[in-house]
Amino acid sequence: MKNTWLAAAAGVVVIAGVGYYLTQTSSQVEDVADAEAPAEADIKMGVILGFTGPIESLTPQMADAAELAWTEINEAGGVLDGLTIGPVRADSTCIDNGAATAAAERLITGDGVVAIMGADCSGVTGAVLANVAVPNGVPMISPSATSPGLTTAEDNGLFFRTAPSDARQGEVLAGILADKGITEVAVTYANNDYGKGLSDSFISSFEANGGSVTINAAHEVGKGDYSAEVASMGAAGGEVLAVLGYADQGGPGIIRAALDSGAFDTFMMGDGMFADSLVEALGADMEGSFGAVPWAEGDGADAFAAITEAAGVNGDSSFTRESYDAAALLALAIQAGGSADSASIAENVLAVANAPGEPILPGELGRALEILAEGGDIDYVGATNVELIGPGEAAGTYREYTITDGDYETVQFR
Repeated sequence: MKNTWLAAAAGVVVIAGVGYYLTQTSSQVEDVADAEAPAEADIKMGVILGFTGPIESLTPQMADAAELAWTEINEAGGVLDGLTIGPVRADSTCIDNGAATAAAERLITGDGVVAIMGADCSGVTGAVLANVAVPNGVPMISPSATSPGLTTAEDNGLFFRTAPSDARQGEVLAGILADKGITEVAVTYANNDYGKGLSDSFISSFEANGGSVTINAAHEVGKGDYSAEVASMGAAGGEVLAVLGYADQGGPGIIRAALDSGAFDTFMMGDGMFADSLVEALGADMEGSFGAVPWAEGDGADAFAAITEAAGVNGDSSFTRESYDAAALLALAIQAGGSADSASIAENVLAVANAPGEPILPGELGRALEILAEGGDIDYVGATNVELIGPGEAAGTYREYTITDGDYETVQFR
């Protein structure tokens, strides 16, 4: 089944995306270019994330976490009797399908990557999948693309994700509101595949629980002034404003305009809004606001925290666990299939991700390589309690949080 949004993505004009990329500040472009320099490695893996754009404060940590998994593999002796893995970074921009398509094409045809850790945002992930990964037969595991539309995308068995679908997140957010006794909300969402998919999922669940949505308004990412949009939301009313957007562009502007105008003082936020940059900028004014983000607890999460702290990587940022797990799965699939061929990697992702087999936590990738080399089976648990269901979907859990004293405070896991 091919979704209409994916079909539209297939018609993206690449030149327009390149134009966007070239208009980034010189320092941003230089930083990404430096990060993209291929390592001296036997096997190259792509890392395509929005190093510029509305989640640019999150992606450096995501990339670091993914590359930590490959470093761990290399230090354990590599895959297939000593072959090393090296990352090649590229900028998805998060929001420009043309730029993401061009970047992914370069990774495959220019740099020769055999698989991709990414992309990140749902729209660009769909574009890369349809325009580049499927035509070239290259597998990709996204750590953060959560649109429900990706579940039924034409992927030829090449697409997986370690973050759960927003079909699940919508239920979680609606459940949080139900527990708080909130029955009337205004909703604003980023005007793209991610925002629309999450909005639809949330509203469906919220209304099924008896809730009422006063307004459901899209907002464009990256505007300088959201006063007109917020005026409409304020006029519609609601106990809280649900902001289903991005933490670095769009979302903070909506919240600041709402606070300044007095339209709302409490906000519910989707996963794209979770970032240190948000609470650093606005946390003191958002006391009691709340939301949810894919997260995990347990032995795997504890092990991940330990290895990232030891490596000097910020593992407490959102989607870092999912990034480490995505990278680890790609490497372990090489070992399980006995080949660094793209088709073999795709065929073996589910085999290493799920039972039966020896459970594998972060920091235990060397042991996993040994088991696979001896013909044994592994069940990669990873940092997020990995369990890939259906067509490579993550089951996933969510961290419910509230903003208390200007910082995130965990309420519970759902």
